[in-house]
Amino acid sequence: MQLSRLDSADPRDVLRALRAAVLGAGPAVALGAASDLPADVPAGTAVVVTTSGSTGYPKSVALSRSALTSSALATAGRIGSGSWLLALPATYVAGVQVMVRALVAGRDPAILAGSFTAQTFTAAASAMAASEGGHRVPTYTSLVPAQVQTLVEAGETDAAVARAFASFDAVLVGGQALPPGLADRAAALGARIVRTYGSTETSGGCVYDGRPLEGVRLRVEDGEVQLGGPTLADGYLGDPERSAETFIRDGDGARWYRTGDSGSFEDGVLRITGRRDNVIVSGGVNVSLDRVEHAVRTIAGLEGAVVVPTRDERWGEASVVVLSRRALGNHAEPDLFGELRRVVAEAVGGPARPRQMLVLDQVPMTSTGKPDRSLLRRLLADDEEPTPRGE
Repeated sequence: MQLSRLDSADPRDVLRALRAAVLGAGPAVALGAASDLPADVPAGTAVVVTTSGSTGYPKSVALSRSALTSSALATAGRIGSGSWLLALPATYVAGVQVMVRALVAGRDPAILAGSFTAQTFTAAASAMAASEGGHRVPTYTSLVPAQVQTLVEAGETDAAVARAFASFDAVLVGGQALPPGLADRAAALGARIVRTYGSTETSGGCVYDGRPLEGVRLRVEDGEVQLGGPTLADGYLGDPERSAETFIRDGDGARWYRTGDSGSFEDGVLRITGRRDNVIVSGGVNVSLDRVEHAVRTIAGLEGAVVVPTRDERWGEASVVVLSRRALGNHAEPDLFGELRRVVAEAVGGPARPRQMLVLDQVPMTSTGKPDRSLLRRLLADDEEPTPRGE
């Protein structure tokens, strides 16, 4: 099957290509920055999404028509069918799935024009009101936590933004964990948040509020969350070794995707505890940076803080809390740093206390709205003499 590279990131161009690739006879469409993809792909392929995410490792994930439509139908089965607003980049899986869900429902998605702001979101949401047969058409959208924070902060003082946010029958939020405090503030504005878990390799979110979508299989093997079912990607295009390591088969021949996340699956509910590889050894003690970040984000105003590793001459490795100057607010840096070290020590343990607090004008983000952890690690690595705070 022919693979057509789409150089444009314009959502309208992507939508046209997806309509042909998912609902028509093709060709398959390649999205992302990869330039060395083959001209032909396996039959049934609809989209190849190439992304490096926040880790910096490029991956070209091959998604079939069957996987994409299975995901879209399962989402409709869980939250309902209606009109969708595209407020995410069109070339990444979350944006792709917004468009596929709309196409499967027989509608074109509404598209947020320009950069994402509280005002552009409000304008796009307000234009979506529609009815069929005298009944209101449900509306849906998909966001990342950074966008939720933008809407919450604006909606708490602007009634029009709050109404727009609350007008959606469901707002899917994925890409990274949504801080509980931010979720509570969104709920107070009337937003109907649905937390999603998944990745490009699973055609986007496939676990909603901890419960797998219809047809999705889930298990925890040796502490690692693994996913199976009809939404799985076919693998990494041009990388059979990585495909074999990541997509495995059990004794019955069923395929499973190794997420690399640690978690538990009890009473039908998945709980993610962090990345298996996001662990440092500080003074001989294993410290989960995900747990440290979760603790830091419980402090009011630090919902967007990011925790990254750094070298430490005394302890081997340590953690750094990165936050925006806006999040610092009226706090004196030493006082806030002392508070977050206290909170982390109580929640995770003394060895987990961050060594440093780095205040930037803005926390750098990837194009998908996730903190750019790879860039932050490089910035810290280039800083030969970081200023330590605390032990």
